[in-house]
Amino acid sequence: MSAFDFRNFEDRRQHSQAAKAALLEKFKARPPADDPDIIAKAKARAEVARARDDRARERERARIEAERKAAEDKRIREEAELAAQLAREAAEAAALAERKASELAEKKAARDARYAARKEKVKIRR
Repeated sequence: MSAFDFRNFEDRRQHSQAAKAALLEKFKARPPADDPDIIAKAKARAEVARARDDRARERERARIEAERKAAEDKRIREEAELAAQLAREAAEAAALAERKASELAEKKAARDARYAARKEKVKIRR
């Protein structure tokens, strides 16, 4: 509890009544709803709110457009990467097929050479 309070009940009651009366006067001093100044202020507030909503819609539209463009760019980039990968794989497959064909030709040439050497040996013996 704070220091001694020398105010009595009557002082507290008078202060309470004065505060209530001040609130009532403040309420009564308020202009009516059909006052032109009040209407003008309400219209101005509504216009500011409408402009704020328009800006928010525009920002949202721009964000959605940016996301759509980013997704489209990503799709194009992924398609290009896939095409490049398919081209690399096709080149690797062609190189492998060429290497196998050349190895097969070398083996065939070596086999034919061995066969021809055997035939020559047989001809020499006869």
